[in-house]
Amino acid sequence: MKSAKTPTSPEDTPFVPQESLGYAIKRAQQALRLHMDRQLKGFGLTAPQYNVLCSLEDEPGASNARLARRAFVTPQTMQSMLVKLDRSGLIERSPDAEHGRIQRTQLTEKGQDVLSKAHRSVLETEKIAREAASPDAAAMLLRIADALS
Repeated sequence: MKSAKTPTSPEDTPFVPQESLGYAIKRAQQALRLHMDRQLKGFGLTAPQYNVLCSLEDEPGASNARLARRAFVTPQTMQSMLVKLDRSGLIERSPDAEHGRIQRTQLTEKGQDVLSKAHRSVLETEKIAREAASPDAAAMLLRIADALS
């Protein structure tokens, strides 16, 4: 009768993607995104659109390229998002005074109001996530991002 081979080193341990750290991070990110989308739906926003509005609150006049980097999307995707936000009256865009091809974007009064209400809703999602995590979870995830960057 053969005995089961016990792994003797990490190299001998089979890799199970569904048990990996990367899979766990992605699964948590996806759950967070879906929860935020449900919370933000009543404001006519998606999580990426909320991210853009937050970026504009933090950096009024940001360029499309800057907003795209902050939202982890391509400039083309950002352009599409900005068109939708502009049509809904949440932002306004104007050409840069020095570089006419660069569009500067700002929140409108309506955008500021919607964002203020959306912040309260998103804070509920953040609270649920933090209660499910260890106290240093956010710091640990940022350390991972820094180590892999």
